[in-house]
Amino acid sequence: MAGVVVCHGSATVRERLVVTSIGVPSLAPVRAAATADELLALARRIAPTVVLLDAHLPGAGPAEAIRRLRAVAPSAAVVLLAGPEDGEALDRALALGARGFLAPDVGRAELAAVAAHVQASPVSSAPPGSPAVPHPASPLQENHGARADAGVAARPADATPVLTKREIEVLVGMSHGRSNAQIGQELFLSEDTVKTHARRLFRKLGASDRAQAVAIGLRRGIID
Repeated sequence: MAGVVVCHGSATVRERLVVTSIGVPSLAPVRAAATADELLALARRIAPTVVLLDAHLPGAGPAEAIRRLRAVAPSAAVVLLAGPEDGEALDRALALGARGFLAPDVGRAELAAVAAHVQASPVSSAPPGSPAVPHPASPLQENHGARADAGVAARPADATPVLTKREIEVLVGMSHGRSNAQIGQELFLSEDTVKTHARRLFRKLGASDRAQAVAIGLRRGIID
């Protein structure tokens, strides 16, 4: 186990993620980098298993950092630290082999679930530039979906949400890393209809985004 490297341009975010990662035994040891050069220097010494990468990385930027990392540590699983507004950066990262994205304020429990799924599935050996193929059971997502409506309270931890058949199909599509448009094509639905189902299942699960919804679905046995 070669641990995780947290690569983020913000010292505040970087330090918080380091503390969060230290609480996840499967991510030990935890190292930190502020730039692509620092990331590569660390990777050359010991190739990381997981890299949490800033979607707004200063200097070389995340896409170039991934390209250079692939030459040094091709087996490292890159997870972009991004928000719903970072779709363009996420698309470029996925095309270069990134496994998906997490919010920069990700919590310890979600990070632990993500780490387990990333480490359980091999990194694609496809050459740089080919589309990334997330593991079917991974809670990491390749697209920024609709977020849950503000002010919706989370369900009790021991409650099992009841989703409709269509909502489950949409959640399964999310767990496979499909975008709303791709899910719509597979289910013969419009993208707007998929977004509506997504908002409803987010409310039922008490989730704020795709990654959290899939993680909850996996934990509750709604999807596998």
